[in-house]
Amino acid sequence: MKIKNRTRKAQCCLLTVALIGMAATLSAAPVSPFALNARIVPRPVTPEDIILYTNSGLPANIEVSGGLSTFAIGTPAYLEVEVINNAADAATITNIAWSLTTPIGSSATLTASPLPTNMPVFLPSDRLLYQVSPVNGRMLLRPDVVGEYTVSATVTNTSGTTNVSASFHVGTYYGVFVCEGCHTDSPMPAGGYVPEIYTPWSTTAHASIFTKGVDGLLGTHYGVNCIKCHTTGYDTNASALLDGGFYGVAEEDGWTFPTNLANTNVAISNYSLMPQNLQSVANITCENCHGPGSQHILPAVEQFAGITLPTWPGLDIPYTVGACEQCHDDAPGHPQGTQWYASSHAVTTTTPTSARDVASGAAEYCVRCHTTAGFIAIVSNNAAGNGIITTTNVTYSAIGCQTCHEPHGLTVPTNDNYLLRVVASATFGDGTVITNGGEGNLCMNCHHSRNGSAVTNVANWLAGVPTWPGAAVPPSYRDFGPHDNPQGDMIEGINAITYGLTIPSSAHRLTVTNSCVGCHMQSIASTNSNGSKNPGFLLSGGHTWEMSYNVFTTNGSTITTNKIDQAGVCNQCHGGITNFDFPVEDYADVGVILGVQTEVQILLNELSMLLPLPGGTTPGGVVQSSITVGTNWTQAQLNAAYNWEFVSADGSLGVHNAPFATGLLKASIANLTGVSVPGGLPDEWVTNYFGSITNAAGAPDAVALDGIPNWLNYALGLNPNATNSILTLPNGVVYANGNALGGNTPTNTLEISTAADITFDTVAGMTYQIQEASSLSDGVWTDVGSPIVATNTASVSYLTPTVGNLQQYFRVVSTNTP
Repeated sequence: MKIKNRTRKAQCCLLTVALIGMAATLSAAPVSPFALNARIVPRPVTPEDIILYTNSGLPANIEVSGGLSTFAIGTPAYLEVEVINNAADAATITNIAWSLTTPIGSSATLTASPLPTNMPVFLPSDRLLYQVSPVNGRMLLRPDVVGEYTVSATVTNTSGTTNVSASFHVGTYYGVFVCEGCHTDSPMPAGGYVPEIYTPWSTTAHASIFTKGVDGLLGTHYGVNCIKCHTTGYDTNASALLDGGFYGVAEEDGWTFPTNLANTNVAISNYSLMPQNLQSVANITCENCHGPGSQHILPAVEQFAGITLPTWPGLDIPYTVGACEQCHDDAPGHPQGTQWYASSHAVTTTTPTSARDVASGAAEYCVRCHTTAGFIAIVSNNAAGNGIITTTNVTYSAIGCQTCHEPHGLTVPTNDNYLLRVVASATFGDGTVITNGGEGNLCMNCHHSRNGSAVTNVANWLAGVPTWPGAAVPPSYRDFGPHDNPQGDMIEGINAITYGLTIPSSAHRLTVTNSCVGCHMQSIASTNSNGSKNPGFLLSGGHTWEMSYNVFTTNGSTITTNKIDQAGVCNQCHGGITNFDFPVEDYADVGVILGVQTEVQILLNELSMLLPLPGGTTPGGVVQSSITVGTNWTQAQLNAAYNWEFVSADGSLGVHNAPFATGLLKASIANLTGVSVPGGLPDEWVTNYFGSITNAAGAPDAVALDGIPNWLNYALGLNPNATNSILTLPNGVVYANGNALGGNTPTNTLEISTAADITFDTVAGMTYQIQEASSLSDGVWTDVGSPIVATNTASVSYLTPTVGNLQQYFRVVSTNTP
C-alpha cells in the first residue's frame, strides 16, 4: 500500500464537555400524550436553501453542508431533533436537553443554530414522517479537533422522556492521491483486494472539472466563484483553515487563482503549476461525498490486516441526496437537485420499509425499486434487475441521485457522461428483456409491472394463491393487476390480456431517442423568449420527470388551477401541438375525432361500467374511478379489470401507446359484451345470420333481405334473411325521411330520438286498437295507427315515436269479440 501526501494523527479519547438544557412552557390546551419517536439528524444546507430562507433570517454567507456524519474540523453540522410529523403530538414536547461528548483537547460546544424555524426537514419524503421539534429542536456543532463527537438529546413530553444520540467522525482532508494509494486493486494482508475505484473515477467529469476550468477548457467565464464546488473541502471560515481542504491549503501554499486561464496549446498548464498537495484536493474527489478521510485512513494504516472494507470506520456512504445537492441544488446553473424536489421520486412511499414488511421479508423484494440502497443492491447482484435479493439494506431512502447514477464510474459505459448505473437492458415481470430503450432502460428496470405475467396474475388470483413473484414473499401477499407504474410494458406493448388478438403499438418505442428520458427529461429553458422567468423551469422536464406543471391564479378567495403541458418535445413528430390531448383518430368510435386522452378516458369509463361495484359480482352500470376486484369475479371480469388497471396505472391516458391502450380496452369491452366490431351488433347474432363478424352484410346499417337495417331486425328479434319480415310490422312503426321503412325507397339515414314499445297479448280473430293521451284528466284518447287484426294467439310489439311529447299515456282496446 502506498501513501501520498501528508498524514495527521487522530485523537480518539472522549470527554463529556457540555450539557445544554433548555425548557419551554406550553400554554396550548392539553393534548393526549404520544409515544415519543425522535432522532438526531445533521441537516444539509444547499445553495437553494440560502436563496429561499435568507429573508427568514438564514445568513446569506452561511456555509453549505452535505449533511454527512463525517465532516472536517471547523466546518458546521446543522443538527436537529426530528419528531413524528403530527402537530398535536409535537405540541406535547416540553423540553429538549442536549449534551455533547468530544475528544480530549476539544473546547467545542453546541450553540444556537442559524437555521430559521420555518426551514423544514430537508428531504420531501421525510417531511411526510417528521418535523423539527418546535421546542429547542436545532443546534450547531462546529468541531475543533479530529476525533469522534457524540451528540445526545433527552426529549421530554407530557407522558415521559426518550433519549436519542448520534455520533460523528471529524477529520481532515488528505486528498485523492492518498485514496489512490489503496483504491487501485491493492492487495490486503488478510487476503483479497481493496476495491478498484480510483481508475474509473478518474475518467468521470468530476475528476477533471477544476483542471479543465483552470486550464481554460470551460471558457473564459470560469472564475473563483466556480471552485467552491469544483474542489475538495473549500471552506473560507477561519476555523477551517487547518482542515486540509482546498482553501486552507491554497492559503498555506500561497496559491491564487490565475489571472489568465492557460491556453490548451501551452506546454505548462495552470493546473500543472499547482503544488501537489493542492492538486490532490482540486477537482471533485472522494472526500467531497464521503467526508474528510483522516478517520478512515489512519485506522487503515494501523489496523490494515483483517479489516472488512464495508465496515471500515470513518467515512460516510451516503444514500441521500444531500451530498450531491450541496452543489447541484443551485438553479439555474446546476438545477438537477432543485428539479428533483418537484418529482415523485422525492416522495416515494415508505411502506416497503415498514416494520411489518421488514419482519415478513416482503421489504427485501420491494426495496429494489422503492429505496436507493435496495436498487443499488439489486443492480449489483443482478445486472438484469429482476432477481430476488435475500439480504439488503432496508433502511428507507427516497429515489435520489445515487439511485440512478454511479458516481465512481464503476461498470458504466465509457461514453456515458451521466454515470447511469444500468442502461444495457431491463427485464420485465413476464421475463421479457428490453434492450431498445437506450438510457430509458434504466427507468424501465422499475417502471414495469413487477407482478409477473398478466395471464399468470389473473390465474393465480382465481386460484387463491400468491400473485407476487418470488420466494421471498409470504403467501399472505396477494395483489391483483399490474403493480404500479407499468409504463415500460405500455410503451413496449406487452404483458396485458390480449385475448389472443394482435393489438398494434405506436412507434414511440422505436423512434423516441432514449425512450422515457427523451420526453420526460426534456430541457426546459429557465427564461422565456422575452427574458421573463419561465414558471415551468423547475417544475417540469429535467430531473422532475414531469411532463406538465400547474399554474395557480387567485381572484379574491377563488384559486384557479391551470395545467400546462410541456408538449414541445412532441412537435418534432406531431407538429404544432400545445397539449397532450390532441386528436389522432376516433379510437372510442364516438363518431368524431376527440383528443387521444379524452378517447382513452371514454373507453376506461365504458369498461368500468361493465365491471362490478365493490362487493358485487354483476355489472355496476356506473363509471368507476377505481376498481376493487372481488375474489368471486369471473375470469372475463378479471381479464377486463386487469386491462383497466393496466391502462389506468400507466397514467398517460394513451400518450405512451394509444393503439395498444385503446386496443386493450376495446377488446375487453368486446369480451364482456360479446360485441367485437366497434359499433357493431353482438358477435353471436351476426355470426348466426351472416357467418362471420367481419362480413359487411352484418353491419348494423346494412339493409337486409327484408328491406330494413340489421340494427332494427336485431332490436325487434326478426330474422334479417326472411323476406316477409316486413309484413309483421304494423303501419307507422318507424319512419325514415317521411317514408315507411321497407317501402320503395328504403334509407339507412335514420334518427330516432325517443319511442315507446307497446307489447300486448292477442287472441286470434280479435281486433285491437292502440290509443294515446297526453293527460288522463280530460279523457281524450286518440287512435295510434290502424287497427291490428290478430291472426293467431301471440304477443304484438308496437313501436311508436314520442318525439316532442312531454308525457304520453297508452292503452289497448278491443273493437270486437271473437
